[in-house]
Amino acid sequence: MTLSRRHLLFFLGATAGAAACNQLRPFGSQTNPSIPTITTANLGFQPVKGPMPLPTHGLTSDRQMTEFSQYEVVDDLVLPQGFTYDVIATWGEPLGDSRVGYNNDYLSFLETSQDKGLLTVNFEYVSAVPWLQTYQQVIGKDLSFEAVKQGVEAAVKAAKPDDELPPGLNAYALPDGNPLKAQVKAVCREALIDQGLGVMALQRSPEGQWRRVSAQTDRRVTGISGLEDGRYLKTTGPAAAVFRKTKGQGYVDKLGDKIIGTFQNCAGGTTPWGTVLSGEENIQNQVPEPVYADGTSFDPKYRPFFQTDEELVGLGNVFGLAGNKYGWMVEIDPANPNDYGTKHTWLGRYRHEAVGVRVVAGKPLVFYSGCDRRGGHLYKFVSKGTVQDPTSKDNSRLLSDGMLYAARFNADGTGRWIPLTMTTPVDPVMPTMHAGAMLPLPQRPQGGVFKATDDEEVEAFKRTYKTLGDLYVGNTPEEKQGAILIDAHFAANAVGATCTARPEDTEISPDGSLFITFTSGGISKEDGSPDIRIFRGPDGNTAYEYGWIMRLTEEQNDPAARSFRWTMLATGGEPAGGGQGFANPDNLAFDPRGNLWMVTDMSSDKMNRAIAANRLEPNGVPVTQSNLRGVFGNNSIWFMPMQGEAAGQLFLFGMGPMETETTGPFFAPDNKTLFLSVQHPGETTGVRRNMAAEERAIALRTTDGRIFEQKRKVPVGSNWPGKNTNDPPKPAIVAIRRQDQAELTAT
Repeated sequence: MTLSRRHLLFFLGATAGAAACNQLRPFGSQTNPSIPTITTANLGFQPVKGPMPLPTHGLTSDRQMTEFSQYEVVDDLVLPQGFTYDVIATWGEPLGDSRVGYNNDYLSFLETSQDKGLLTVNFEYVSAVPWLQTYQQVIGKDLSFEAVKQGVEAAVKAAKPDDELPPGLNAYALPDGNPLKAQVKAVCREALIDQGLGVMALQRSPEGQWRRVSAQTDRRVTGISGLEDGRYLKTTGPAAAVFRKTKGQGYVDKLGDKIIGTFQNCAGGTTPWGTVLSGEENIQNQVPEPVYADGTSFDPKYRPFFQTDEELVGLGNVFGLAGNKYGWMVEIDPANPNDYGTKHTWLGRYRHEAVGVRVVAGKPLVFYSGCDRRGGHLYKFVSKGTVQDPTSKDNSRLLSDGMLYAARFNADGTGRWIPLTMTTPVDPVMPTMHAGAMLPLPQRPQGGVFKATDDEEVEAFKRTYKTLGDLYVGNTPEEKQGAILIDAHFAANAVGATCTARPEDTEISPDGSLFITFTSGGISKEDGSPDIRIFRGPDGNTAYEYGWIMRLTEEQNDPAARSFRWTMLATGGEPAGGGQGFANPDNLAFDPRGNLWMVTDMSSDKMNRAIAANRLEPNGVPVTQSNLRGVFGNNSIWFMPMQGEAAGQLFLFGMGPMETETTGPFFAPDNKTLFLSVQHPGETTGVRRNMAAEERAIALRTTDGRIFEQKRKVPVGSNWPGKNTNDPPKPAIVAIRRQDQAELTAT
């Protein structure tokens, strides 16, 4: 579903009379990355020139073909004229008693006084190619990567075939004196240190530059916190009763409700009372994700350690980490130097992306979050108690009791929230209603999941299991509820929650409505796919790759409502195909003026991919939508005014360096700084050697669908942020500002 300009303005609350046509001047030279001023939009900046023509350029088809016949990609953070960025921190720099981690993601800036504040940072994962290439250079340690890789290869070769287990080394089962186990442990320890959370103090100079300053609050929470230092993470909610079991159907780590570390920390959210939420996302890469009916974990052997030159997974194996303790939402108070995080289990265990926090005095506390997997769900937590003072830190206690709901979307633009509790009826959506015709469901009595591929399998499942209480077990109601929350994604599949298109960010707009990015409607043979009645591309494609932005409004704007309405606000894809010029929307942020900002998350190996003039692969089949993402260039930053004459239009604000994801946007309260994470430069290629670049031919389409060839010069690898020849690529946190120290935008 796409919105017409008239529909969009009505939806945003703008008036039709404000929708004047933009008056555009001609483009400048190809070496200038900016587009001349869009005079009537009053943006306060000139949108940068991306690699493909957009409707907002106002160019004829012939002019588009001329202006975009050549394009040069830059290994830098490209911003509009008059803007600059300051690098605040990069991977490997000291932080607290540890270091700045890898692949910084969500950022939260809490102002403590004029021009001072605390920046909380997520560190998501390590990108194997550049991390392995540059670890010794940046960190100064030798981890015997080659010996470990050879040891793993030998173990895999010697192992008996086992269809149940992924390839790799079950290092946990090796005796403690084994030399290979010690080497694996050293690698995994360092890679987990580079994940988790960090808190750093910042100060702004009179010239407007943000810099780190030393403070008592500076600290790291890593993937192994508690293992060596006693800084275990705490837990609340029903799943803690499962953690405290000493025996169960599966693996128990004997630590009770204490948790070692946090990792795969992707997006998050910030509360009005000054705490920060951090979502553990792709934990299945490091520990076993499946659980038994009682909520206990599969054995660590089901996620063995595996290392190649391009892959590094199973980091939790050698430490015997229990998989059911990861995949949660973590809360931390950056101002409390003794707080190392709490996992609130009423928020559910799944591949958490962001969290939208809605706090209204006199109402229950409401958190929204999405499960970032193909076929993942949108969730809402509603507290049992009510908010008295939105700024009181007592509100954190409300996360200890409530109910978790999963969303069921209807094709008519309505929907309802389904509680994930013992009495909820089992009523899965049929596999034929999904783009990939497959639905993963809890497998009983074995534990884990099975893949239902026809409707009769699901009908038989419904006849056998009537409620969620029939699918999960526990010695007490609390234990059974905890098991449901531990297996939230598959429990939600069982009760008929809508499988969606990778829900990533969930942001509360100033009017209380919820904005959601759905990154991709593609199909996964392992995870599933979206509901074909809800997620279709402009051409009717039910496996649409490029994504959407949705707006959801609760019934009567009540945070605790059980029903809602939804509509698609923006659609990704090429303009000629009905899209709005972006691909794979990821994080959202509202600036202090109420405007919407969005960053994209295309896969690194798809960016700037060559595309033949006939848009066919060498074997003659059409290029897939996934591979067509080469037309969009690097990942990007977009700006959408929410009022005025430019309301509802997307403008390109920036482009990231090579093979990066620009993520975690967060605004300073005075609207003069945009804090941004630049993640995994050189993710697939690694270090750019001797400023290497190559020319690629890419078949573009004009906005009216005419195909033409662009010659695109593309750096091979990255040297960002140092930008000197052969510099190691390093994830970094930056502060974007105007050089004249004015507000970022005029709208």
